[in-house]
Amino acid sequence: MAAWYFPLKHFHLLTVAITALMFVLRFYWFQTHSSMLQRRWVRIVPHLNDTLLLLSGGLLVAITHFYPFSPQGVWLTEKLFGVIIYIALGFIALGRRPRAQKIRWIAFIVALIALVVIVKLATTKMPLLGFV
Repeated sequence: MAAWYFPLKHFHLLTVAITALMFVLRFYWFQTHSSMLQRRWVRIVPHLNDTLLLLSGGLLVAITHFYPFSPQGVWLTEKLFGVIIYIALGFIALGRRPRAQKIRWIAFIVALIALVVIVKLATTKMPLLGFV
């Protein structure tokens, strides 16, 4: 199973890049009231990609034995919470509920910051909070 680590890791990184790109694109299209948001592929690809991202992440956990909520996986626990925050902010930035543009922009920017923190945690494997 260890032979799958590098191809799986690169696949995971590809899905992360696609997620970030689609988030930025969808927010741009939302702000410009583009008809692109109504295209079928724009509604399907992000969900399909995020599913593949989650599956590849789970497989990487199984291969590496870094488990969230464990002493050696503190960074992964923080990453998981970062992902939850990113998803919640994405719902605020792109959601259908009426919200002020200022709120959407703040959610978008903070979501991008959360994404940078998630990438930092994944690349350094060093917890941010450091008290565990």
